[in-house]
Formats: sequence, C-alpha cells, structure tokens
Amino acid sequence: MGRFAKLIIQIPCLNEAETLPVTLADLPRHLEGFDKVEWLVVDDGSTDDTVGVARRNGVDHVVSLGRNQGLARAFMAGIEACLKLGADVIVNTDADNQYSARSIPALVRPILDGKAMVVVGVRPIATIEHFSPVKKQLQKLGSWAVRMASGTKIDDAPSGFRAIHRDAAIRMNVFNSYTYTLETIIQAGRRNVPIVAVPIEVNGYLRPSRLISSIPNYIRRSVLTILRIFVVYKPLRFFGVLALIVAVPAIIAVGRFFYFYLVGEGDGHVQSLVLAGVLFMIAGLLAVSGLLADLIATNRALLEEIRVRLLTQEIDRVRAGMGDDDARK
Repeated sequence: MGRFAKLIIQIPCLNEAETLPVTLADLPRHLEGFDKVEWLVVDDGSTDDTVGVARRNGVDHVVSLGRNQGLARAFMAGIEACLKLGADVIVNTDADNQYSARSIPALVRPILDGKAMVVVGVRPIATIEHFSPVKKQLQKLGSWAVRMASGTKIDDAPSGFRAIHRDAAIRMNVFNSYTYTLETIIQAGRRNVPIVAVPIEVNGYLRPSRLISSIPNYIRRSVLTILRIFVVYKPLRFFGVLALIVAVPAIIAVGRFFYFYLVGEGDGHVQSLVLAGVLFMIAGLLAVSGLLADLIATNRALLEEIRVRLLTQEIDRVRAGMGDDDARK
C-alpha cells in the first residue's frame, strides 16, 4: 500500500449552514495512508452563515466564490485550491451528508493500492427511499450515456462522492455549468486515466437536492446534459447518426419515385424527388457539422493540454512560495 503526504476533503456549499455541521462531524481527521488530512469548503455565494459555521467547526480552508456560479464551477474551484494547497489526493463529498464518511477509507483504497487515479462511490440507488422511480431511471440513463461516451464501467455516474489523485485532478476541466459528475468520468475514460467504482454507504435524508427543483426540470437538464456529452465528446458519431437517420427516408423517397417511374406513373410523384433532395441536403449539412465539430474537439484537446501545463506551473509556484514561507518561520 502506498502512502501520501496530504489528503484534502472538499465540500462545495451553497447555503449549507444547517447541514454542514452534521457532515463535518463525521469526517476523519486521520486516515491510514496519509500523513495529514485537511478539510476545505467551497462557498458558492452562500447568503447564510455557511462560512462562519465552517470555520467554527474546524474547516482548515475556505474558498469563497463571491457569487453563485453553480456546482460544477464550485467543484473545479475546490480542485484547483486543493492542488495549490499540496493535496496528493482529493475527496469530494456533499454538504447534505448524503454520503457516509465511513466509506472514505474504501473510497481512497484503490488509489493507495495504485489501482486507480479516480474512484467513484456507487450508491445503493435501488434501496434509497427518497429517490423517486423517475429519478432512479434517469440515474441509470445518465450512467449508460457516460459508459457509451467514455468506455468506462461506472454504474453510478451522477455520484459526487469521489477520490481523485493529484495527477488526475490536474487534468480535469469541466465545461458544463450544471454538474461535473458525468463530464469528469468521460474525460477520465477518454484520457485512459485509471478509474474504478466502489460501493459506498449513504446516510439518512436531510434536505431536498439543490440540483432537482422539480422532476420536469431535472428531466430537461438531464436530457440536455446527455445530448451535450455526445455532441462534445463524440461529435462525429453523433452527427453521423443524425445524418444517417435523415438520409434513410431520402433514399426511400428516391426509391419510391423510381418505382412509379418504371411502371409509367412517374409524372405524379415528382414530390418524392423534392422531398428526397431536401432530406439529402439536411443530411449533408449534418455530416459537415460532424466533421467541423470533430476538428473543434481536436483543437479543444490541444487547449486543454496547454491549460494543464499552465496550471502545473502555477501550482508549482504557489507550493514553492508556501515552502519559502515555512522556511522563514
């Protein structure tokens, strides 16, 4: 089993003054395999006393975003802060105490054993009583979409209970402002980052989910997120399938016209050729869109590599400055 210097447990928060003490009360201060365990709270523009509660309950670091920027950006702000603070491994959990802190040792174990760089905690979704049947099905749909787009085998892709090795965290980049959970798994799969899932325990229900204001809204956002996943990460396949779907009826329409033409009734079916022409034009536009999107995806990958290098340099400078401060002390 490996050993690391520092584990930081990060908690994105938005108006969590009531639930945060319950969550913090169960978090470990010492963990096998780590010399030091620290806590970090990301305040995503809270209007209550979340920051004060965090400090009074022993949180080591607070990152304040000033205004509400959404869960995905809060997550990424926490990741970058943890890296600059010298974290070797980062555990992300929720402030509503949904995920049991008793599962943290199991969550970090694959990283300590050198078997993974990202670990996702899989909840027993079928037995969670406050999850509606619709939500459970959407969880399955989201996980299926992620498996198709990433080539990974994560059964609970929407789970936010994660353990992330420093080398994997530094390469994360989330475009979706709604949630980070699906996109980060896809990035890990496409970059061949070792990622595994482990079963975890969950705690009792404390409050409604902030991401689900209503089931229709959740369905709409989930569908849009899944579609965006395929557009961003599988553009050629996505637009290619759409082009094929449009081209098939065009081919049928052409075949219909020629059938009637051969039997001497072609004059009355010219509209089939018109319809086929329009559909072929749409299919062509979709195919070209796929090619352009694929080129854009290639450019995005190059930009992400540049971002990683710049972030690495910034983290190294911050850590060097922290080391100089410690030496002067």
